Amino acid sequence: YQRRVHGVDEEYVQDEFNLTGLATMVPFYEYALDMILDLESPGEEDLTDEQQQMVEAAAETLYGLIHARFILTNAGMKLMEEKFKNVSFGRCPRVMCSGNSVLPVGQSDTMREASVKIFCGKCDDIYFPRSSRHKSLDGAFWGTTFPHLFLLSFPEWVQPKSKYIYTPKIYGFRVHKTALLHKPDEDQGRQTNAPIPGTHAALNASAPAPTPQAQRTQAESS
Repeated sequence: YQRRVHGVDEEYVQDEFNLTGLATMVPFYEYALDMILDLESPGEEDLTDEQQQMVEAAAETLYGLIHARFILTNAGMKLMEEKFKNVSFGRCPRVMCSGNSVLPVGQSDTMREASVKIFCGKCDDIYFPRSSRHKSLDGAFWGTTFPHLFLLSFPEWVQPKSKYIYTPKIYGFRVHKTALLHKPDEDQGRQTNAPIPGTHAALNASAPAPTPQAQRTQAESS
């Protein structure tokens, strides 16, 4: 897990003040912390295989939550700046942003609500990352604050907002924005009750319903 997210200074992890409140958020906290620091835990040899797997999962969660705090420090910001300069997080997929370098962002500071996304400071929008490695990471490992605090801390990386907007045309004529509206009142009502796009709830809601044949197969197998 340490290779999957940006490295956290070991001294930062060893300072208990930096970990305030995390003990109540992560099961097997002491075991998980010792695993991150590569220390032997008392009674570790007595854990069952299932408990050991739970400790490993807890260590990944704990490391991710520590990471979300570390990247907001001066040391973490400087390290992330190097990655930003090297376009390690990718480029904005929006054509009008001309390949602007992006930053990771979470849609929530709570675990298991949404995977990490990428934020473009040129169009002020978020996108799914292209890397399959990043798609599997929890957005809370970066949090909602990081990219915006980063750009405030390093104003030299702030790009002018994109002034180019794609214009839909049919046979060379611009399509008026009201032409594509369909039952706006009903659509607005559905959007109000819909989950936030990009979250796990929204992705689950948009998943296709199983066919009757698939339902019968599932019932027979159970």
